[in-house]
Amino acid sequence: MKDKRILYVSSEVVPYLPETEISSMSFEAPRLVNQQGGQIRIFMPRYGNINERRHQLHEVIRLSGINLVINDLDMPLIIKVASIPKERIQVYFIDNDEYFKRKATLTDEDGKLFSDNDERAIFFAKGVIETVKKLNWSPDVIHVHGWLASLLPLYLKEYYKDEPLFNESKIVTSIYNQSFNNTLNKDMLNKIKFDNINEGAVSVLEEPTYNNLMKVAVDYSDALIEGSENIPEDLKSYLEASNKPVLEYKNKDEFGEAYTTFLNTNVLS
Repeated sequence: MKDKRILYVSSEVVPYLPETEISSMSFEAPRLVNQQGGQIRIFMPRYGNINERRHQLHEVIRLSGINLVINDLDMPLIIKVASIPKERIQVYFIDNDEYFKRKATLTDEDGKLFSDNDERAIFFAKGVIETVKKLNWSPDVIHVHGWLASLLPLYLKEYYKDEPLFNESKIVTSIYNQSFNNTLNKDMLNKIKFDNINEGAVSVLEEPTYNNLMKVAVDYSDALIEGSENIPEDLKSYLEASNKPVLEYKNKDEFGEAYTTFLNTNVLS
């Protein structure tokens, strides 16, 4: 992986949030590539329950300051950055007071999904892409983790399809069993259509369930990884029918070698 540029986009990463399958893998995969001489960048949302002082986050003024239009509203984009101790890995945080100031991640204290998670997902996808454009950093691979990040493949290949920086980028999405019940805001499809994205490409989001969100990510990815040992049957069948390269689930001990081989032979070749 020496000198390969890999962009990691995740809804959660340790040590900034508690350990889960997603947050652990969103740290382990970049660390592995970093140790092999790859160039990496990690992006995640700056949720309000991340301790900025403890983790030494600071705003990057030169990257902040643009507005993203979400459902006809201007939303200021704030970029913060921190380094993972001992790893020499930089993490970029996508922030906005309206979407990410609350002291929680995806649900309220009663475990109920926030009603604007759909807009937060759109903002996160656009925010990552706009920031990478400002960095003028062209990734060889973009690896997506977690459902809040799952719109990134769609936006990259539809909304930003004429952006030359990503012409050669390959998108890999990991599918996990870390989902949610019910649906996101039922108006999600209209908010995506507002960005002139073809309704036919995302009609499944009339019901914005976890499985349907991930199906859109699968449709717009070049390769896929089973991040959990047991993923929903519906999604497993969808992966198999996609005719795209799929790395089947590997435990922590097996993952490193399998992941590197998969990227080199199935994604970058």
